[in-house]
Amino acid sequence: MTNPHLSERTASGGAADVSVEWDRGNDQWWDWYMSLADGGAAEGPLVDVAPHDPGPLPSDAEVAAELAEPYPVTAEQVAAFRADSFVKLPGVLTPGAVARLRARLRELLDAAVDDGVGFQSLEMMWLTDPLVRSAVLSPRIGGISGELLGVPRVRLYHDNALSKEPGAGRTPWHFDAHHFPLDSPDVLTAWIPLQPTPREMGPLAFARGADSWRVADGIEFDKHGTSYDRGVSEAFRGSGVRVEDGPFAAGEVSFHSANCVHTAGANRTTLARMVLATTYFADGVRIIPAPTMISGDWRKFVPDAQPGRAVSSPHNPVLAIPRSRDN
Repeated sequence: MTNPHLSERTASGGAADVSVEWDRGNDQWWDWYMSLADGGAAEGPLVDVAPHDPGPLPSDAEVAAELAEPYPVTAEQVAAFRADSFVKLPGVLTPGAVARLRARLRELLDAAVDDGVGFQSLEMMWLTDPLVRSAVLSPRIGGISGELLGVPRVRLYHDNALSKEPGAGRTPWHFDAHHFPLDSPDVLTAWIPLQPTPREMGPLAFARGADSWRVADGIEFDKHGTSYDRGVSEAFRGSGVRVEDGPFAAGEVSFHSANCVHTAGANRTTLARMVLATTYFADGVRIIPAPTMISGDWRKFVPDAQPGRAVSSPHNPVLAIPRSRDN
């Protein structure tokens, strides 16, 4: 059966044929990709989440000042990232900054996305919104990214507001090396939940082990249905791959590499699970020779970039990254 979210062009060929570029917008890309989750729908009645009081909200200027300060990444945290291809860091933002960003992203999504959409997304907000820009280009997030990748300079790929509305289903297993048209492993994503995120809300979940992607690498992709997602789950169970799917406290942020296999559960709560996700890569990284439909509307994020050429557009600025590791 042909996936209804695909155009005639992207639906053509076998189920594993993703060689053509995506020819619709990123909203349609997310509709398609979320449809590939096995058992994706939330089951049972939605549950209320415990009230959370972040205290007085800071001003935009105070959030920017907070994120201009370095975060003391330890050698142990770097080692954990290298061992598992992800790490969760506590207290990267204060609860007040989290709440301020949530309110702003809610405003931006409400203005851009139709009501009733179960999984809402919006990219490139930093180009027009000063508060989002102060977070996306912050020395704190950039500094952590540089420390974990072990590189002196990182560039922005794009920002992404992600709102998994109450009752919205699973995000399928995947790893971003398949998604980003970047010819390097020196790529990571900061996943910043904008509320305390219990298991019932569908936090990001990670396959442990830097080589766990190899377990999934031989599974044939299915652009029409759920067989790839189901196959990854079965392969992980058969290989004994452990999964970290714990909750996120307010201000806790995860960083995962392009080879980290990850998923997210359905949102079984009455509150939207909102996230600011930002992706960075080492300065000098090139575009892969032949981007595919899995990269979505990648030219929106790296305008004027050409396959085989290093990314250096004004849409991909170098971040100021203070060196702060506690050795």
